[in-house]
Amino acid sequence: MSGTAGGPGPGRLHVVACAHGTDNPHGRRLVDGLRDDLAVQLAADGIDAAVHEAYVDVQEPRLGAVLAALPPGEEAIVAPLLLSEGFHSRVDIADAAAARPHTGVSAPVGPDPRLAAVLARRLAEAGHRPGDAVVLAAAGTRVEAGALQAARMAGLLAAELGQEVAVAYCSAAAPSVPEAVAAARAEGARRVGVASFLLAPGFFHDRLAGSGADYVSGALLPGVTIAKCVAGRLSEALSAGSADTE
Repeated sequence: MSGTAGGPGPGRLHVVACAHGTDNPHGRRLVDGLRDDLAVQLAADGIDAAVHEAYVDVQEPRLGAVLAALPPGEEAIVAPLLLSEGFHSRVDIADAAAARPHTGVSAPVGPDPRLAAVLARRLAEAGHRPGDAVVLAAAGTRVEAGALQAARMAGLLAAELGQEVAVAYCSAAAPSVPEAVAAARAEGARRVGVASFLLAPGFFHDRLAGSGADYVSGALLPGVTIAKCVAGRLSEALSAGSADTE
């Protein structure tokens, strides 16, 4: 399990990789592995950082406690291990970061064309065939920016597959995944696949099995692509911070 990567030195950047949290043991291991991959990727990118684990729900340690325990005065940045904007990024993570000086926040992992390639690969592994209808299953949020990001991710997957992709949600927004699957069948689809736009196995991913689809793709993890996306968001945030201080 990731705690820190190499231990923080004087003035070293602290990256707090903050996930939602899950009760699923396999999901926990995959997120731990993502932090390990992120530490390796940051080192490869020339970023000297200590990578810490934190969560906004379900698991400990919680983000606020992790940030409060960091050495005062040292720079920190929260890397949301979340696929789009939502309540946790807009409220929980933003408030926790605002409560500690010298602390920034990078953007969520998606949308990203590299994620579309992973989604297409997961669909192929699940048995996707040309002509199948595809529904992108996102976690769901009432935050408009998050819904727009999910729609953009569906568009990126559509471009990757060369076909239309509907977007649906596991909670908090409409249409639900079962509704989108039923709509695809009503429009004449003989087979419908669900592309799981979820980071790791857990509560939402388990529910997709009851969506009425012919198959459900695996979650995005494992794979180094997610770590590369997170590292890219961190680099963008660090560059923007440097520009703001010039």
